[in-house]
Amino acid sequence: MRNAVFGRHIYADRRQSAGREAVRRQGPAGHLPVFLNMGVLAALAGLVVAARLNAASPKAGVNYELEAIASSFIGGASMSGGVGTVLGAIIGGLVLGVLNNGMNLLSVGTDWQQVIKGLALLAAVGFDVWNKRRSGS
Repeated sequence: MRNAVFGRHIYADRRQSAGREAVRRQGPAGHLPVFLNMGVLAALAGLVVAARLNAASPKAGVNYELEAIASSFIGGASMSGGVGTVLGAIIGGLVLGVLNNGMNLLSVGTDWQQVIKGLALLAAVGFDVWNKRRSGS
């Protein structure tokens, strides 16, 4: 993401800098590869979930969006954008996976699991906001 031109264009789109004007002038074509990549990865994830369950159920991916957002914020992504790494998102996903696995081993109810995951997300976002205010940016 930092060393390739494509990755720098994605980061420039989210930062408040002179590069943002250049990306804005690029128009919707600059966003097309990102949305295309997300569509392909979402389709691949759907196939993996369907293969894992041996069935295609419309409720198979309920609340996966909370886990995706929480893992990216736990991994260091910022609410204001332009910050975060792929490695951080992977580490955030691993932390959330360990949290899920631990709660399953402790037989925590699914309702309480959602509450705990929501609190972890709130803590990550709160830490991000506090860190931004402390640094003055």
